[in-house]
Amino acid sequence: MADVAAILLAAGLSRRMGAQNKLLLPIDGVPMIRRVAMAYLGAIDTDLTVVTGHEASAVRRALSGLAVSLVHNANFTSGQQSSVATGLHCAPDAYLLLIGLGDQPLLTTQDLQYLIAAHVAGDATKVTIPVHNGARGNPITIPQLLRRRLLENPARPGCLGFTRDHPEHVQAAKLPSPGFYTDVDTPDDYATHLETANEPIS
Repeated sequence: MADVAAILLAAGLSRRMGAQNKLLLPIDGVPMIRRVAMAYLGAIDTDLTVVTGHEASAVRRALSGLAVSLVHNANFTSGQQSSVATGLHCAPDAYLLLIGLGDQPLLTTQDLQYLIAAHVAGDATKVTIPVHNGARGNPITIPQLLRRRLLENPARPGCLGFTRDHPEHVQAAKLPSPGFYTDVDTPDDYATHLETANEPIS
């Protein structure tokens, strides 16, 4: 069993970006999804589970050569919940599971290590969510004993429904790094964050 595993969601339609798939946009010459995957791979001790959907072949090519396990969500047009469920069914067993987004290019390996450390230092039986100035960030951490519970409501599988319905199983980690709270959804987002996102992964 791994100590830390991760699911990276890379299935979305990227509608707000227009004609381009945001996950394939270059950040310092590297596709965004590859940059984010590299950050995760530095923090976990097993292959990274990447859930694909929209333009799956292109996403697969962008991740070529990395230690990733690709899982396709055939129902990706229904929304993020189905992609989380797909990942939960396929990710390796681990004491701790990170569930994150493929469009957070400011996130670094060090950020993820800080999140893991905060989880361990707190109540390791709870879901840990990064927070800063009232904002919730991603990824979140799921302890092994709660993993199946994210699938117990078939009408609302995944993280959001569970964490809102069961606040007693959730703890906040005060982490200020902008990587947790910055995603890229629109052309303006991409233009605004491009310079910062070009910083090397640590």
